[in-house]
Amino acid sequence: MALVRWQPYGAVASLQDSINRLFSDAFPRTLIDDDTTLGSWKPVVDIYDRQESIVIHAELPGVTKDNVSIEVKDNILTLKGERTDTKEVSEEKYFRKERVFGSFHRAFTLPATINPESIKASFKDGVLEIEIPKPEEQKPKQIRINIE
Repeated sequence: MALVRWQPYGAVASLQDSINRLFSDAFPRTLIDDDTTLGSWKPVVDIYDRQESIVIHAELPGVTKDNVSIEVKDNILTLKGERTDTKEVSEEKYFRKERVFGSFHRAFTLPATINPESIKASFKDGVLEIEIPKPEEQKPKQIRINIE
């Protein structure tokens, strides 16, 4: 007789696997609400802090500067654009096609104290850099009151 290690949550994991299998069989990958399967994509971004600004780096391979727009409305910075397929090869000639084409949309909430007109952006080698200057810290205003 072989010893089997008792796992108190083994039945739950088995149930979860069964449910996952049921849904994957019932709904093929093309019908699942997944960004990559629906033809839309989200560019990856890095956001980091500099001394005087916050910087957003967005990787946009295959996107031209003319196909990108940056807008700020109600303290939300919106990055929109589109990567188009070159159509150099017909669909039936592909063995595998992993790159995704189409429009993209990313939104980032900005602090209320940011001045949208001071935001700068540059685009080079498929990388978009958005520099958001930090607002000057408001110094407490000291008022001297004369005693009469």
